[in-house]
Amino acid sequence: MGGSSTELNVLSPQSGVWDVPIAAYIHIPFCRRRCFYCDFPVSVIGDRLRGETSLSIQRYVNWICQEIRATPSQGEPLATVFFGGGTPSLLAAEQVWQILETLAERFGLSDSPEISMEMDPGTFTLEHVRDYRQAGVNRVSLGAQAFQDGLLHDCGRTHQVVDIYEAIDRIRQANIENFSLDLISGLPHQTLEQWRDSLAKAIALNPNHVSAYDLVLEPGTVFGKRFAVGETPLPTDDLAAQMYGLASETLRGAGYGHYEISNYAKPGFECQHNLVYWRNGSYYGFGMGAASYVQGQRFSRPRNRDAYADWLQGYVAHEGRLDEPMTSESDRLFETFMLGLRRSGGVDLAVLEESFGCDRIERVKGALKNYEDRGWVIFSADGRMRLSDPDGFLFSNSVLVALWEFLCCS
Repeated sequence: MGGSSTELNVLSPQSGVWDVPIAAYIHIPFCRRRCFYCDFPVSVIGDRLRGETSLSIQRYVNWICQEIRATPSQGEPLATVFFGGGTPSLLAAEQVWQILETLAERFGLSDSPEISMEMDPGTFTLEHVRDYRQAGVNRVSLGAQAFQDGLLHDCGRTHQVVDIYEAIDRIRQANIENFSLDLISGLPHQTLEQWRDSLAKAIALNPNHVSAYDLVLEPGTVFGKRFAVGETPLPTDDLAAQMYGLASETLRGAGYGHYEISNYAKPGFECQHNLVYWRNGSYYGFGMGAASYVQGQRFSRPRNRDAYADWLQGYVAHEGRLDEPMTSESDRLFETFMLGLRRSGGVDLAVLEESFGCDRIERVKGALKNYEDRGWVIFSADGRMRLSDPDGFLFSNSVLVALWEFLCCS
């Protein structure tokens, strides 16, 4: 289940033709508690999975299936499905099956789709994960985050380190070979040695894929209210940069390709669903807060359940038609650069020239000359533009701000 080298066509809105979605994201918002860094649309349910809470979860699953059935098919079967959250591993296997069956009936599934599920340690038994596998889940993204109980507690996580090891044992016993570990650097009080230790312990578990994210302080979160960027107990900018460089060096040294700013994979195990995003391809989104990009229209659903339920009534009544503005040519070009430069392979300039014109792409190259001189941006002999690893990735925001100002503000 590897990454494809095929570059998606980047089509101009003026052409009236768009790539057909082959990916679907399913948002499952339920969590036992909200982590202190989390800004995602979630519904906190504690440890209650029976009675009214169980009925509420089933009601939400029914809403998702309603939305799927109301959504017009663009004619291609789905190659990837991603259950994100929230904590999708709080669903019963029957509910996962219900959603997948509805997707298959509406859009069809390819012969060997990648079906991913985000799972949290301590939220599932061996029986659960076996049932998920039977329902069709064949890839797991496990939210480990850290290998120090103190850091997990300080982040508001509900699991301990021992739960990580038990979760991976269950995943393997269920014969799900394709699994990823999520880690977070830049946490409050986190030291470089702790980060080194987390990387080493993650590698020792031999996952096919590792996501190593840098903490982002989001307004309104517990961390966003407690801490300020650049101030203790958060790591300094220099320490955060060291952590990023250490992750790249350590994981690449262990045989993981650094194929995206925050993601590493053994050969053939790149996340196919996320590659759709990073190639600026079209995709369906379902559930509260979920985003979709279909026929040139980007749209995000309401972020709380009541508002989502109200929106869904209108969506079904209008047979899934959206009255959203089309992305402009400048926005589409910027989005293609912004997403494509997250990947180690960058963007194919010849494809962009075909859609947006040679002169415009040449002007973009000129606007980034300063960053090319610094070694952050590389224009390779095969006609691609990419960011260097690790410095270009580390300073990607500076490059993207320059691109934004040139393409969308000038």
